[in-house]
Amino acid sequence: MTNTFDITTEHYTRFTFERSGRILTAAITSEHPVNGVDGPMHDELARVFTDLQRDGLSDIIILTARGRAFCAGGDFDWFDEQIANPAKFRDIAWDGKRIVSTLLEMEKPLICRLNGAAAGLGATIALLCDVIVADEKAVIGDPHVKVGLVAGDGGALIWPQLIGYAKAKELLMTGDMLSAEQAKELGLINYAVPTAELDSKVSDIVNKLQANPRWAVRWTKSVINIPLKALAAQTMDAAIGWESVSNYHQDRREAVAAMREKRAPKLTGE
Repeated sequence: MTNTFDITTEHYTRFTFERSGRILTAAITSEHPVNGVDGPMHDELARVFTDLQRDGLSDIIILTARGRAFCAGGDFDWFDEQIANPAKFRDIAWDGKRIVSTLLEMEKPLICRLNGAAAGLGATIALLCDVIVADEKAVIGDPHVKVGLVAGDGGALIWPQLIGYAKAKELLMTGDMLSAEQAKELGLINYAVPTAELDSKVSDIVNKLQANPRWAVRWTKSVINIPLKALAAQTMDAAIGWESVSNYHQDRREAVAAMREKRAPKLTGE
């Protein structure tokens, strides 16, 4: 029976979709200036990769964003809600794990067209794609610690696998951001190209994938992801759990306030 599911007919408020033959581009699209993650976007991230896999009219997915950023992590108004009512953080834990698991379970090749800054969960989503092509002006990093949180929503899973434990620990514990060129040199992403060449580089990779038998490509990806899925199963409960715990701390509240006010945080260790 032919799969006739069409993701473009589904209700999404934080994504837009465009087709070109059997290529489907899914773009993070919001009114937030840097596509910050809020409640509705988090909800949609937890189901969009399943729907992209189910979509019967596509073979290859390009993940990108509209605007000047790809996804610069959590929205600060959403952070304030979670700090004031930690139950709201607890309530998104299952979806947080599902974002990672559905990304890893996708069989279709997933190319990240990294058009701008990717931070926190935004960086995790980009790095769990299969090939990452970045605008050379983009920056990428996981600054969870800068806002008082454990890097629990996938950063601690994928960064060490891509660049090794020593460098991953340094970057996740400092929260430092990298230029696209630095990320490429570390092996974190595949390519960093001038803005004018971003689409042509993505198209070049798409063409190479399309030149190979579909199921050989899909299932090669699936086999490669087996160890990552096993590692996610071993770590994500603890990772999300510790991130939830860190949301309760006073230094979390102070770190977010300091970021909002563009000042150095007055940390107490609590």
